[in-house]
Amino acid sequence: MRMDRSRFVHLRENVRLIARPGHPSRPLASQSEVGCLLSQSYESLRTIVLVEGVTDELALTLAARRSGRDLKAEGVSVVAINGAHAISRFLRQLAAEEPGAKLAGLYDEGEEEVIRAALVQAGYGQNLDRSQLEGVGFFACIADLEDELIRAASEINLSRLVELEGDAQPWRRFRNQHAWHDRPVEQQFRRFIRSVSERNSRYIRAIVETIDPSRLPRPLRLLLDYVEPGRA
Repeated sequence: MRMDRSRFVHLRENVRLIARPGHPSRPLASQSEVGCLLSQSYESLRTIVLVEGVTDELALTLAARRSGRDLKAEGVSVVAINGAHAISRFLRQLAAEEPGAKLAGLYDEGEEEVIRAALVQAGYGQNLDRSQLEGVGFFACIADLEDELIRAASEINLSRLVELEGDAQPWRRFRNQHAWHDRPVEQQFRRFIRSVSERNSRYIRAIVETIDPSRLPRPLRLLLDYVEPGRA
């Protein structure tokens, strides 16, 4: 039985809720529950992109939009797997339930060995170096996608974004803290946006929506090229 995409979105949200440790609304699901939802969700998909977290999912979706792309309309689903160490389970599930799907992904540089081992085990090749990982659709972020976006924005644009978001005063207070005032701006900004729960996703959105699309980080651009319809 195939399902429409609105049903997939509903199921994906359920997976996210039950699979996230410490979620206040629901107990942690068993692996069988997650597997059941995933097996239903992937039936109608032809391209699946695995990312580590929900901010990566947000950034990729918005980056596609800035590039004039609608991933959902293209039949591309972006799935946040809640950390790189979950990839082996997802690859096994996909091999069983959607063997014909085209797969791709983003990962943090520090998790490269985890990604490599999972892809080798899944039959994507042996002794995969970074260029070979890119060849099978998996792209590294240095050190992670947040860092890539912060570097792409540049110090001048970061200061402007803080003003536009109404955070100029807390930003100045933060930068004047003894532990942070001598750090590079990129490090300060990364810590600043992570210090309040909603700030991280808000600034990731702001960066992607305001920088020139040509300045989008390399892994985002390469991934979007890889999943473009008609590409082998």
